[in-house]
Amino acid sequence: MKRYLFIIASITYLGSAPVLAQAPFEPKQIRLVLGAAAGQDYDVWARLIGRHIQRRLPSNPPVVTVNMPGAGHLIATNWLYNAAPRDGSVWGMVSRNAPSQAFLKAPAAKFDPLRFIWIGSPELTNRGCFAMTSSGVTQAKQLFSQELVVGGTGAGSAVSQTPALLNGLLGMKFKTIEGYQKPQDIVRAMESGEISAICQTVQSFMRERPHWFTTGLAKLLFTLERKPVTGLGVPTIYEFAETEDQRKVLDFYSASIELGRPIFLPPEVPEDRVDIIRKAFAATMDDKEFRDEAERLKLDVTPRSGEELQELIYAASTTEKRIMELTAKLTGGSIN
Repeated sequence: MKRYLFIIASITYLGSAPVLAQAPFEPKQIRLVLGAAAGQDYDVWARLIGRHIQRRLPSNPPVVTVNMPGAGHLIATNWLYNAAPRDGSVWGMVSRNAPSQAFLKAPAAKFDPLRFIWIGSPELTNRGCFAMTSSGVTQAKQLFSQELVVGGTGAGSAVSQTPALLNGLLGMKFKTIEGYQKPQDIVRAMESGEISAICQTVQSFMRERPHWFTTGLAKLLFTLERKPVTGLGVPTIYEFAETEDQRKVLDFYSASIELGRPIFLPPEVPEDRVDIIRKAFAATMDDKEFRDEAERLKLDVTPRSGEELQELIYAASTTEKRIMELTAKLTGGSIN
């Protein structure tokens, strides 16, 4: 009987014990894992942010960039979702196209974008297709009658998916040569005459070879936004869409552009740590030293918050299933 009373007393004591407070967020190091290879725009942005955000974080931890390229950024995205620590010490920056790959049930996408915790993006980009003038294709309308050879960086990447989508959806005549590791390799192949075109972000291409436009060596044929981009003087791809379903597919595909260069955390990071990291990101985007260095690197700081990114990703997830199915079919994915 005495033993029984002792057990009851022990349970009562344990049940009334105060819950220990979580340890303060004072990381010794932050790992920023990228789906991009070294030297790509994602890599340049990540290293720039890493150099400046550490002084906005408790304990001023060094931010180490870890490149994990492959499968259109899906290797890194899968690792961040399934294996990365969930304590706020590991962050991710992957292709803006990765969430749509999960929604389209791409076989290699082993993650749920709605469970990631989105921190923000430093840049709002535009996407388009570019051609060397020597190819003979200088206007978008010519793509319905004349073949244009473009470079690709593999399944899951917008560089490869954009021409595939436009071939199947609108009847354009892109011929894609795969096997390039990163967009910069494609640009060099264009320079050597190996191929004639690339589909990627406008900002990246114009930073890579700005003189091609001033000298007329290359042309931007169109952009993928619904409305024409001010100052570019080219049509939007929507001008060539004839049906409502075509426009809906373009809406879903182009929604990823709005994500910019997304930074996020694995699922289940404690809310107080998320708040600290989001505030550090926002403060960095407004930091004069950060903006001055971005300007020297010819990077435009046009940030979006983590809350804005989460809203965009949720909106994309609610797209009609038949539109997702059509998009998956056209881009080489599958959806159950």
